[in-house]
Amino acid sequence: MLVRDWMTRNPVTVTPDTPVMDALKILKEGGFRRLPVLDGHGRLVGITTRKDLKDAMPSKATTLSVWELNYLLSKLTVDEMMARPVITAAEGEYMEDAALRMQEHHVGGLPVLNDAGQLSGIITTMDILRAFTGILGMREGGQRLTLDMPDVPGSLEKATHAILPSNIISVATFGGENGRRRFVMRVSGEGVRDVRDRVRAAGIDVLD
Repeated sequence: MLVRDWMTRNPVTVTPDTPVMDALKILKEGGFRRLPVLDGHGRLVGITTRKDLKDAMPSKATTLSVWELNYLLSKLTVDEMMARPVITAAEGEYMEDAALRMQEHHVGGLPVLNDAGQLSGIITTMDILRAFTGILGMREGGQRLTLDMPDVPGSLEKATHAILPSNIISVATFGGENGRRRFVMRVSGEGVRDVRDRVRAAGIDVLD
């Protein structure tokens, strides 16, 4: 599961000299939260967000006149508000690596670069959620099982044999504490109505 399979391609961009008010308008009309910033040669030089731009707006408590406010805002550009250097993702890297980088840097999106170092997309929290729900087979129906088993070789094999003849749509695991691991599965097809009984009969703890 690679970044290129889930990213939003050809994102809308701005330049460093784009007025802040114009950038805010682009974000509002497009319904998104961040804009990669490209220089005149098409190189990624920064990224700006709706919050960054709104933070640049004068306080409602300001004593400036309307004329003074409009003048100041007309002079304020994205270059003064954008974040740099930019934390990026590569098209060919794994989604989980990009998601971990987003978590570590507390950002909601990463511009994506191709092999030539050019901007080709953007990956956001929403894309991560789409990938997550896709991996878990949320749109494929079936039943969800959470199994608690020893964290040893052969546990998954034992569970898959017990689930037969039902079909396993997805598998995810977590835990590993105290020698136990939880397996979250989604199953469908033949025998799904009695799948929990078969798994319990195999000596496996079914949590839900």
